[in-house]
Amino acid sequence: MHALTRLLVLAPAALLTGCYLLHTARGQLQVMSERRPIPAVLEDPKTVPELKARLETVLGIRAFSIEALGLPDNASYRSYADVGRPFVVWNVVATPEFSLQPKQWCFPIAGCVSYRGYFSTGKAADFAGRLRLRGLDVSVAGVAAYSTLGHFADPVLNTMMHWSDAQLAAIVFHELTHQVLYVPGDSMFNEAFATVVEEEGVRRWLTSQGQEAQLQTFLARKQRYGEFSSLLATTHEQLRRLYASELPPSRMRRQKAALFAGLRKDYLSLRATWGGAADFDAWFARPLNNAHLASIATYRQCVPALEALLASEGGDLGRFFERARELARLDIQARHRRLCRP
Repeated sequence: MHALTRLLVLAPAALLTGCYLLHTARGQLQVMSERRPIPAVLEDPKTVPELKARLETVLGIRAFSIEALGLPDNASYRSYADVGRPFVVWNVVATPEFSLQPKQWCFPIAGCVSYRGYFSTGKAADFAGRLRLRGLDVSVAGVAAYSTLGHFADPVLNTMMHWSDAQLAAIVFHELTHQVLYVPGDSMFNEAFATVVEEEGVRRWLTSQGQEAQLQTFLARKQRYGEFSSLLATTHEQLRRLYASELPPSRMRRQKAALFAGLRKDYLSLRATWGGAADFDAWFARPLNNAHLASIATYRQCVPALEALLASEGGDLGRFFERARELARLDIQARHRRLCRP
């Protein structure tokens, strides 16, 4: 099938406008057109040493993903593309003023997901503005990488090159895991599954490389992320109870603002115990609202149960993948009851 025809089929278009379809088609084609095989970039005398070093690391990560983790052996993450901007896409998440349930957009193949992505920060901002005029809580966040679920040979991007080795490995392992298993319409499960494989993969890769210092840094940041997630979960539950109450909107609005102010204060107290680490300051730098909270909660709610499942299989990723496929055959309500914290 012609590349553009395939793109028009795969782009998130089922319930969207023609303008958005054209935007996503052009954006995806631009990314694909910038790809160059990593060996060619390495051999190019114009390639700066810093970029060569990062791409050589990527090749090692990619080999490890196949040989040690059983992730797909295909053309993904074997090429490099410079898209000329700090993020490849900007995701827009929206919720009602008194709800933590993100608005969903449904795509022909990927199913329904709780965001809408734009290859232009201006277009993302315009769409977010229209949603705000409808009274919705809205969050806009830049994304350094995304997966086409194996339909295209995804490249590594310039947006990723300033990351640490652990961060590079994490994104490659995460996005390849989406190619192992992806359940249309279940972002919570998909992201948690990929996160568990990502974190286990990074731990194994750093160990194999003898990078003890980076491993300890990675484990410390993972612990901080867990504490941060617990903080968000507490606020999430407080807001859920508030929105289920029968308070007048004006009182609910005031209490909502107070809970988000309390979250910001609690984060500052938590950060003070981290010895100078400020991992999530950028997250708190933006206005806090339901959509901002929902944009990160999606990734963590099912993680603990899936981590336990991997442990129950003795850390065998092949068996873990099979168990995950069994869970994928359940209906979404049964799967969430089994795995995902409310």
